[in-house]
Amino acid sequence: MQSPIDLFTPAVELAAAIRRKEVSPVEVADRCLERMDELDPRLNAFCHRADDDVRKAASAAADAVVRAGSPDELPPFHGVPLPVKDLVDVAGWPTTYGSAGAGTAPAVASDPVVQRLVDAGFVLLGKTTTSEFGTLPFTESEALGISRNPWDPERTPGGSSSGAGVAVAAGMAPIAHAEDGGGSIRIPASCNGLVGLKPTRGLVTNATVEVEGLATSGVLTRSVADSAAALDVLARHDPGAWWSPPTPYRSFATALEADPPAGLRIGALTDSPIDGIAVDPACAAAVDVALRALDSAGHPVVDTRLALPPAEELVAAFTTIWNIGGAGIALADPDGVEPHNRALREAARSVDSWAYAEGVRKTQHLSRRIVEAFVAGFDLLVTPTMACLPPPVGAWRAGTADNPVMALRNSYPMGVFTSVFNVTGQPAISLPLHHDEATGLPVGIQIVAAPWREDLLLQVSGVLELTHPWVDRRPPVG
Repeated sequence: MQSPIDLFTPAVELAAAIRRKEVSPVEVADRCLERMDELDPRLNAFCHRADDDVRKAASAAADAVVRAGSPDELPPFHGVPLPVKDLVDVAGWPTTYGSAGAGTAPAVASDPVVQRLVDAGFVLLGKTTTSEFGTLPFTESEALGISRNPWDPERTPGGSSSGAGVAVAAGMAPIAHAEDGGGSIRIPASCNGLVGLKPTRGLVTNATVEVEGLATSGVLTRSVADSAAALDVLARHDPGAWWSPPTPYRSFATALEADPPAGLRIGALTDSPIDGIAVDPACAAAVDVALRALDSAGHPVVDTRLALPPAEELVAAFTTIWNIGGAGIALADPDGVEPHNRALREAARSVDSWAYAEGVRKTQHLSRRIVEAFVAGFDLLVTPTMACLPPPVGAWRAGTADNPVMALRNSYPMGVFTSVFNVTGQPAISLPLHHDEATGLPVGIQIVAAPWREDLLLQVSGVLELTHPWVDRRPPVG
């Protein structure tokens, strides 16, 4: 690597350079902090900085490199900086959940996901912005302000892992922790030109099961290899979790080295699962690019449409659970909660426990129907990640003065293709395969696999990364 340190370097390559002593973890951390000083006042990716903690951890990582008898003694991401989304606890740092109503007391212990990241050698770089309680796919909040897209600061970077997407896209961090309950990894991946993998339900465990298993942790990266190696870190058997599979017998990074099986059955879905939501031509064009590339690689598109339940059933089932997104969060000032989340909390409280249990049961039945149809018809399904380009800042506000829940409804075009697969729990990845010619904005495609087939998803994503390279693309702000 050449100086100055290039934070657009994929994390696995940066880790390798640290192990080879070509660059010091202190130099890398200092470069991240410099970029944050330079860019974050405009883009607003970070909501909590602890620069002294960062430098102390980086210094300890540098000492460990010197003491190591062999580079193989160091963990896989030793010395690589990584910020954490402000929905999970980091010991000694506050967790605000993006809310002015939450307290600012430091967390006593780190979430298990955070501990796995620390054990893998990451240097925690601070906490990134999120919409309040992660319920909306953008961050424009009273508590944290407006997070902006480095490709066009007048547009949203998506969310709710907004700051995570901005930090990686703008080169403030090489990789970032994120969470996804309705698209919150994949949506910012699409908006910011990144790779975003949502794992199978239960593969990656947090301290508790969030929103009945709709949500899961993951990362935002610049490369498929980074996503595979990070999943190896996160997908560990957790004996204390409510449910947790065994640690995968083969690493995802190793699986990525193999070619995908020949003649995979590829499905396509380009019409919105909800009637009345138009799909932007650039988003449909991105799917065409992917399908042509897969067909050229020997994976034909099958003439079968994924059978989905009526949209109203899916939406009702999803929102019954989604309304409890802020449950269990201790609030120092309940009046500080934003209007749309107050409305969601009121809606949740109006449902008795019997009706809620029936809603969860209904959701499981719908999920089974979709997954069984998927497995019968396809090996992989390709869709747009979003039905729209990244919306302008403030676009979500239409109608919210009269009905705060319009904030969620105005977000449907951003999450209409992603949220289905939070219901089913299937693994899904957003890849930055396309750019809109008119605006220059990145446009993601989503690929979905059967449950527990992250290996296949990553292998095919690796093929597309080779045929349509994106790692060196940088936004104007970056």
